[in-house]
Amino acid sequence: MTVEVQSNGTERTKPVTDVPAEMVKSITDQTEPKVATTIETKQEGLKEQLEEKIKEPTATLGSIIEKNSSFREESNFLTDLKEHEKKALFELRSLVETNLFKLNGEEKEKDGVDREMSLWGVPLMPNKCPEKNNVILLKFLRAREFKLKEAYTMLEKNLQWRKDSKIDFILDETALGENLHSTCFMSGTDRENRTVCYNILGAFKSHAIYERAFGSEEKKSNFLRWRVQLMEKAIEKLEFEPGRPASFVQVIDLKDAPSLTKKEIRVAMKEAVDLLQDNYPEFVAKSIFINVPFWYYAFSSMVLPFLTQRTRSKFVLARPLRVTETLLKYISIENIPVSYGGLKGDDDIEFSGDDCRVLEQLVKANSIESIEIPLPQNGMTLVWDLTVLGWEVNYKEEFVPSDEGSYTILIQKARKMNHEEKSVHNSFKNNEPGKVVFTIENCNYKKKKAFYRYKTKCC
Repeated sequence: MTVEVQSNGTERTKPVTDVPAEMVKSITDQTEPKVATTIETKQEGLKEQLEEKIKEPTATLGSIIEKNSSFREESNFLTDLKEHEKKALFELRSLVETNLFKLNGEEKEKDGVDREMSLWGVPLMPNKCPEKNNVILLKFLRAREFKLKEAYTMLEKNLQWRKDSKIDFILDETALGENLHSTCFMSGTDRENRTVCYNILGAFKSHAIYERAFGSEEKKSNFLRWRVQLMEKAIEKLEFEPGRPASFVQVIDLKDAPSLTKKEIRVAMKEAVDLLQDNYPEFVAKSIFINVPFWYYAFSSMVLPFLTQRTRSKFVLARPLRVTETLLKYISIENIPVSYGGLKGDDDIEFSGDDCRVLEQLVKANSIESIEIPLPQNGMTLVWDLTVLGWEVNYKEEFVPSDEGSYTILIQKARKMNHEEKSVHNSFKNNEPGKVVFTIENCNYKKKKAFYRYKTKCC
């Protein structure tokens, strides 16, 4: 017999119990969940044929970009550089040392202050922190394909821009970006421990936010300065050591994004791209465009042929149905925000420790899989997160007592989870020994993958 007690699959719920909640303590010896397959398809041959058909490549812009998305951040160790790259680096170091020494002397004559010129906290004189200095200079060289004069000119313009715009003091400007944080934020890291920056273009669909960012030239300038401030905040965390992350990953969400036919946003975006590209060379390791609408594919098909292979290799495009799957290639599921099908919530207090690893469960085509988590003692509290890539499955949660004469408690009644569903975050407190069972019914002809993590506590 089953008793329904609650139905809540996307938000935290209070423990289900008739007894008042008491102080809880962690159980050190947790039992691994048991996974039981209850129904599987008998037509394995047909299923494999269908899956192979689905995997067949199609000549779309997205697939072309996907094939070109093979950029890997180059090594900053001298021993890994090619001979012509080493030569260009040493020549640039010499050029910087000579010209900066003269420039520093001129500045000292003006105000009597002997300044040590630096960029992003790294002294530019090669004899100071030579390894970090190499990492900085290699960024400018790579941005200009190791052309010495062009790289030095870029560095020179960058230093002048920072001086004119007072960029070294921008972190002190606390009023920048007021009420604009929903449009861009840093959250988590990718699989190579690089910070991930999320750009939510759909936020500009709000008239209030649009006006706040682009309503006037002054507002647009403040918006661009705020974007620069975000870059500086992220860069402040970089160590610029060979072998350590020295760039970021960008995720650009195009869901509900205003059309580029709007002049204000088109001009502002171009200025932002130019500003960051000219003054922050090689800081973007990957640009992942998600929820890409058809019009963007058409627009990109006209632009991509004019971009270099290096630039194209940093682009990844994903349609709405493949957002989580695409992000998962570069970011672990626990670092993907809940809003994109991952497990990273705004408040991950329960799962902040290293002991809360994420487990995986394959759900075969046309089958039902059950994930069982035992609660062998009374008064235990179970907290869990669960998501299925692409969802489009039926999902149910229940507590099954060990005593066959007791009632099964329905925690979350069975319901269809579409591809836009967020991950499930829930909790349950038992009054008798038993197990919590998650049931996933996959009625599709393609296999699915579930990710989950849990923690148990007892009074």
